[in-house]
Amino acid sequence: MNLQSQLTALQEQTRGLNLVERAKLCCRVAKHLEKAGEYEAACEALGEFWPEHRGQPTVEGLDRATAAEVLLRAGALAGWLGSAHQAEGGQETAKNLLTQSVEIFEGLGQTEQIAEARGELALCYWREGSYDEARISLVTALSFLQDEAELKAALLIRAGIVEVWTRRFTEALRLFNEAAPLLERSEDHALKGAFHNEFAALFLRLGLGDDRNDYLDRALIEYAAASFHFEQAGNNRYQASVENNLGFLFFTLKRYSETHEHLNRARSLCLELDDQVHLAQINETRARTLLAEGRTVGGAVCSAGRKNPGEGWRAGALGRGANDSRDCFGAPR
Repeated sequence: MNLQSQLTALQEQTRGLNLVERAKLCCRVAKHLEKAGEYEAACEALGEFWPEHRGQPTVEGLDRATAAEVLLRAGALAGWLGSAHQAEGGQETAKNLLTQSVEIFEGLGQTEQIAEARGELALCYWREGSYDEARISLVTALSFLQDEAELKAALLIRAGIVEVWTRRFTEALRLFNEAAPLLERSEDHALKGAFHNEFAALFLRLGLGDDRNDYLDRALIEYAAASFHFEQAGNNRYQASVENNLGFLFFTLKRYSETHEHLNRARSLCLELDDQVHLAQINETRARTLLAEGRTVGGAVCSAGRKNPGEGWRAGALGRGANDSRDCFGAPR
């Protein structure tokens, strides 16, 4: 079912429902679309309760638990949109909404929802480069969980991302290894794709830092797995990111024909999505490849100041240093 069909179906399904029922259904659909990387469509699904995407959701008439869920979904989307569009103030808006949801969930004693909201809050801190705050938020979130395997895996992946960015690679490896068995029985391809993508990013950094080809080979394996799962999940945005990352990895290995092959795939997906931000990063990787081949760069623009253009998109979700774009798809929940 395409996006327009899903949104039309949502309109049909909400007819005859009361306000609370409509809010719950809209939140479920918005969360599904968010996990697929369709942030604008997710916002449209939540439109009745969040018409202004930089403002406060409309929660009058909702019970506290449902109001908190609306705040959680709006806060998560504000963070993703702020990152995807590099919008100033986007993370502050997200943090404000998520903090409100956490306060309500804590008052209701809903531990799983507290953990999920704090996990989204951690992403906002990470996107801003506030790694200590992100780490604290994730530790707190994990303390609320018992048997929620997929949510725990998502939080562990995000914790691993933070440690990769702070170059605590041994701790990152421990966290990813802890997450791995939790995903064995999961059917969530988006979450599995996120795991393999972030695991690949760790091996990429280890391989480049220590000049270890075995780590780079492992990164290739993990990226291939990530691409498979994102394709199964129907998540073109994240699949494009993985293709760009593969292009960069082959560039570092001086395997330029394979670099172009993966960049072509990434570019095609980004054109379909009209994703100009990430298209620019693909062009940057392409420019570096052409220069390395001794060819004319032409229309590919190489942005100044970047060190690792392809690897940079990884944290694509959610930069600084080698990666200016932090779209972390590390734990879609």
